[in-house]
Amino acid sequence: KETECRETIKKICDSFAVSPIARDIVETASQINGGAGAGGIELPKHAKHAANDPYFLQPMEGVDGTGYRASWWTQFYCILWRSWLSVLKDPMLVKVRLLQTAMVASLIGSIYFGQVLDQDGVMNINGSLFLFLTNMTFQNVFAVINVFSAELPVFLREKRSRLYRVDTYFLGKTIAELPLFIAVPFVFTSITYPMIGLKAGVSHYLTTLFIVTLVANVSTSF
Repeated sequence: KETECRETIKKICDSFAVSPIARDIVETASQINGGAGAGGIELPKHAKHAANDPYFLQPMEGVDGTGYRASWWTQFYCILWRSWLSVLKDPMLVKVRLLQTAMVASLIGSIYFGQVLDQDGVMNINGSLFLFLTNMTFQNVFAVINVFSAELPVFLREKRSRLYRVDTYFLGKTIAELPLFIAVPFVFTSITYPMIGLKAGVSHYLTTLFIVTLVANVSTSF
């Protein structure tokens, strides 16, 4: 749909060109160009640059010593909101992840179904716990590996522009996807735990769920 997209982009650009913000930008650029070197005053280096480039970003008032154009909390909020919107825009991915987790959990539960506490059962339970950890580790590592190919160019460009810090991006991205990485361990544990016949009791189940959730989120962060 390249032709349709180009037409949409042209409409957006045309609408922006007649907007008050665009007029303010043109007026500011004209003032910068008109006032460069006025009165024989030597302009700073960035002002000389601005005289030749009306789109050069001037140092803004109120910028802190680190050079960022927004506070830490503003950066964090914007990254969190943008990451959350990207999650909401792809509901099919969430459904596929949950369905995939349910299928794998059912498969593991079927293999280790109904273990009893004898010598063989203990060994089998050890194997099932190993699969708990490896599945939650590699499933979540590979689930977020696409971030590097999809978002790395954007991240590097925005980081070099001093739009946000690395820690705000990491925290915002992680917290935005946290509900999914809590839901996946919940579905996995809720299916496999009773099928395998692990220790009965709500407290034991919740302890297992807590550990599996931690493993999943550590893998995601890694």
